Amino acid sequence: MQQEPSPLPSCVVKEKQALEGVALQARLSVAPMLDWTDRHCRVFHRTMSRNALLYTEMVTAPAVIHGKRPQLLDFSAVEHPVALQLGGSDPTELAEATRIARDWGYDEINLNVGCPSDRVQSGAFGAVLMKTPDLVARCVEAMQAAAAVEVTVKCRIGVDDQNPEEVLPDFLRRVSAAGVTRFTLHARKAWLQGLSPKENREIPPLDYPLVHAMKREFPHLHLSLNGGVTTLAQVEAHLAAGMDGVMVGRAAYQEPMQVLAGADVALWGRGETLSAVDVAEAMKPYIADHLAGGGRLHQITRHMLGLFHGRPGARGWRRVLSEGATRPGAGLKLYDQALAEVTREIQDWSI
Repeated sequence: MQQEPSPLPSCVVKEKQALEGVALQARLSVAPMLDWTDRHCRVFHRTMSRNALLYTEMVTAPAVIHGKRPQLLDFSAVEHPVALQLGGSDPTELAEATRIARDWGYDEINLNVGCPSDRVQSGAFGAVLMKTPDLVARCVEAMQAAAAVEVTVKCRIGVDDQNPEEVLPDFLRRVSAAGVTRFTLHARKAWLQGLSPKENREIPPLDYPLVHAMKREFPHLHLSLNGGVTTLAQVEAHLAAGMDGVMVGRAAYQEPMQVLAGADVALWGRGETLSAVDVAEAMKPYIADHLAGGGRLHQITRHMLGLFHGRPGARGWRRVLSEGATRPGAGLKLYDQALAEVTREIQDWSI
């Protein structure tokens, strides 16, 4: 007679429960990227992975308070789980923006403590906040008080002449004391003067060992690694090394199939792996709805140019959409022409 499995220890049960929901989806997330991860991009990414956590572009707290909220905050229900990233450094403003965003139904509100651009620095937020962890703590306390949704932080390992081995653990200690339990750590320093945002993504060396050391030092925190990860295999390697999650940026945008296709099966043990052609076909109803509502084809397809990266027909797909999708009246007929470039190449390749 088969024995009944013994009950799990209470500590294991609690750990399992803590991983449910958004934290479980954060095993793989797509980074917030300005001008890239808009609502159309997120629907496209969701087509490839039903489970990965998706982030909005950064939206400043003042913009949420004073701007066109539907334009800034609206999203499709299919995007869940989806997180809103806020930029700001004023606790009162961030609390108000969080209170407003609560009604939109986001699964998480994230505070940007990592962007090094001049525009962000002039507003005294982003990566410059690494210098003022107590202010960050006050900001997240105010945000948490404004809404029940989880508040998280995305940060760098340090800025300028800071020593990351000293600064990062102190930052995590102070901000987690304010109630944050989930952080995404970009494994590079940011140089606030002398490097452009692009250079700040490439020139400062990656320090994966330090990020992994933070997980060992703060085992109770949910820590995701960000920076330099380009494949699903690399995501799996960081998870196997002990990280709770991995956030992928430009690779998920430029070569989405390389990162997102197969992620549901590999990381969550469920779902299916779609081909790039399947993804293109699955996007048609969404595109049709967008066009019927007065939208333009280019608003969606500009995010899809990398769908067939490295595959037969990729060049024709990009050419047809790049040249034609911005033209007035461009619609599903042009989209099908682009897809025909791919299917024809696939057929020729298989002969």
